[in-house]
Amino acid sequence: MCDGQINVDRETLRVAPSLGLAVTWRREVRAGIERIWENVFDWEHLPVLHEMYFDTVELIEIGNWGWRVALTKKPGTPDRRMVLELEANRENARYRVQTLSGDGAGTEIWTLLTPAGPRRTAVEVRYYLPERHPQRLAALAHKYRASCARLWDEDEAMMMRREEMTARAARRSPGSGAAVSLGPLAELRGRLPLLVEFDGEPFRIVECADGKLLAHATICPHWLGPLDEVVPQNGILRCPWHGYRFDMRTGESADGRGYRLAPAPRVAVDPITGEATLVPCGRPILGNSTVNRPSSGRKAQI
Repeated sequence: MCDGQINVDRETLRVAPSLGLAVTWRREVRAGIERIWENVFDWEHLPVLHEMYFDTVELIEIGNWGWRVALTKKPGTPDRRMVLELEANRENARYRVQTLSGDGAGTEIWTLLTPAGPRRTAVEVRYYLPERHPQRLAALAHKYRASCARLWDEDEAMMMRREEMTARAARRSPGSGAAVSLGPLAELRGRLPLLVEFDGEPFRIVECADGKLLAHATICPHWLGPLDEVVPQNGILRCPWHGYRFDMRTGESADGRGYRLAPAPRVAVDPITGEATLVPCGRPILGNSTVNRPSSGRKAQI
């Protein structure tokens, strides 16, 4: 947790008098402020990375000011559909998420950001609810504090991994493409799934249902998300950050969104010695790692 209070009062934020402060949550996050802003504008990860809370998301509007989305919560929860609007104020390092309709309509969540060092940011989150009774606000505080901590845990892990993979991509130099020995096939099967490096890039070797061994890239080309621990479902890999899906055998997109995994090496087995080897099958390319933000003419008002 972060103990330093950010000295911004509710009048400065223009919080409506009808809203009561339920909880203030503070923490120092291991990510720089620009990485946090990147995450803030990434509406697409909400029902995937935060699948405990959300089921689907539909973009309504987006621009430099922020975004508005329609979310559905997990099946079985009351008033499942809700509309959220995020407005960003980069100049003053803060943003507001309003619940426009659905469960918690009228709620405002303010997040204030302060750089705290290289790749570190002090975060203060304030939950303002359409409730002024102190006892009711206190009763809701634990719920909001717990959900806030979990959401930031998940976001922080994604931001740190993305930082790591972006730095790795920048450092990468062309490899030789030389074959890599994997040892006897019988022993290799006992070590699967196996993470390996080939030509300077990470891959995972797995065994298919038909007994064939294949290697696949462990980096999602959309946002460099991790595929190294994903359990294939019917030969499909699903990125745990945004839900992009890929055919494990071909690397092609399995959801029509146009991305493709980096070309993977091939597992070759010597028919005489039984030795397994990774051999080249194309040059790995990390792909696009930028944020796609459709523009609108609206300006943030906060």
